[in-house]
Amino acid sequence: MRTLLILPAAIVLLATASAEAAPRRALLDDFATQAKAADPGFTGFSASRGETLFRTRFTGGKPETPACTACHTASPLKTGETRAGKPIEPMAASVTPDRYTDPKKVAKWFRRNCKSVLGRECTALEKGDFLTFMISQ
Repeated sequence: MRTLLILPAAIVLLATASAEAAPRRALLDDFATQAKAADPGFTGFSASRGETLFRTRFTGGKPETPACTACHTASPLKTGETRAGKPIEPMAASVTPDRYTDPKKVAKWFRRNCKSVLGRECTALEKGDFLTFMISQ
């Protein structure tokens, strides 16, 4: 009997995870197309490069935001904070399941945060690597 009660919950959980994975897959596919156009030698995204991007301190952006971790903390699993003191939901997809599912929001935040941290737009390779890292968390 317990199995019968657990089964519907498991089905809902799997359906939800699948529904959230589709927009992320579409984003990654789009970034892959752009990355391949920029570099015909592109072979795929890397969670390791995404983590490096997330943790590296840069000098090209704003001095108060030299790294993603300046606002998002060193752990993508934890709540961050804006410079104004407002909470930022965790970056990890496992903790904030609807993160990276709205292409317009993803584009907005990459545009804003890349300029703030790097002093420029992120490349498609950087975006794909970053998303690959965050989706793996």
